[in-house]
Amino acid sequence: MSQYCKSSLWLALKFIPRLSIQKKLQLVEKVGLKKLFSADFDLSTLSLSDNQKLAIRHPNWEKINLIIEESRTCHSTIVAYEDKAYPTLLKEIHDPPLVLFVRGDKNLLNNLQVAIVGSRHSTCTGNDIALKLSSDLSESGIAVTSGLALGIDAKAHIGAMSKSGKTIAVVATGLDSVYPRRHLKLFREIINNGGVVVSEFPPNTLPRAGHFPKRNRIISGMSAGVVVVEAKIKSGSLLTAKSALEQNREVFSVPGSIFNEQSQGCNYLIQQGAKLVTSSADILEEFPKFELQLKKQTTKLRTDLKESTKSDKQDLFLDPLLASVGYEITPIDVVVSRSKLPTDVVITRLTVLELKGAISAVPGGYLRL
Repeated sequence: MSQYCKSSLWLALKFIPRLSIQKKLQLVEKVGLKKLFSADFDLSTLSLSDNQKLAIRHPNWEKINLIIEESRTCHSTIVAYEDKAYPTLLKEIHDPPLVLFVRGDKNLLNNLQVAIVGSRHSTCTGNDIALKLSSDLSESGIAVTSGLALGIDAKAHIGAMSKSGKTIAVVATGLDSVYPRRHLKLFREIINNGGVVVSEFPPNTLPRAGHFPKRNRIISGMSAGVVVVEAKIKSGSLLTAKSALEQNREVFSVPGSIFNEQSQGCNYLIQQGAKLVTSSADILEEFPKFELQLKKQTTKLRTDLKESTKSDKQDLFLDPLLASVGYEITPIDVVVSRSKLPTDVVITRLTVLELKGAISAVPGGYLRL
């Protein structure tokens, strides 16, 4: 049977109404996909509704063929559940998609993946953390998976590619469009740099609220672990972490300030048992295959930490005002209050510290670097 035929049959199976994915897969295992849709198979032997039997006996081939043609038009490949390229880990979840629409290197789908997710309204600190973690993980040979969203997701993809690593974007629309639209360039960069963009939704599917939880289960389902960088208590990132737990995946969380709303979800995950992450070494040590890379990475991290600590001490000695600026956004009135110095003096010395590269002026105040 040709690839075209197999894709058609898996799409026909997908469109059987009001039947769970698990039951559809049980039908394939019990009867066989080709036999199930053959004209001479006796459907009366199956416990199905009349509408379900009708969908098997008379699939909407016009709709199915149109989806296949539209997929070709937008340069995507259909990867069905039984294909070799289908992610092995994804088959382990309760409700794996029967077909995936893929643009880019489909062979990357079975690479060891770690997902990095977080807030769309991320802070400068969160963005830097996502860039660093994704860069380090990709340098170790791990593919970084995320959702192509604003904020942390985008930084995860960018960080992975910064070291010529591979990244996987899972989206909640058809692959003929990009959401958010401003990430069209990033979408193309992922594909052009040997990455892959994945969706379970056929072309011409627009973004809807209900699509994003479905996308999130694929992000966690394909990954060996999920790292949450910044997230509110009620957020899609925490739903992804929940999916990861249900799928028996590792969950990692980057701690943050108790005053930062974007860190409340991360701190909550740590309270619930997620592994606290301060560097990529905390993630890599969970995957023995990368033991050699871990040793190199850990040595580099310790060296960086030693140099960073030494530099911090020198900066603090040169200007104690630095201690009044936090690693989260610190408003200038807070710096004045902490330092107990006149406002004009604080502004002058903050400018000097910024020129030295010790702090950065950001909307709302200053960040310690």
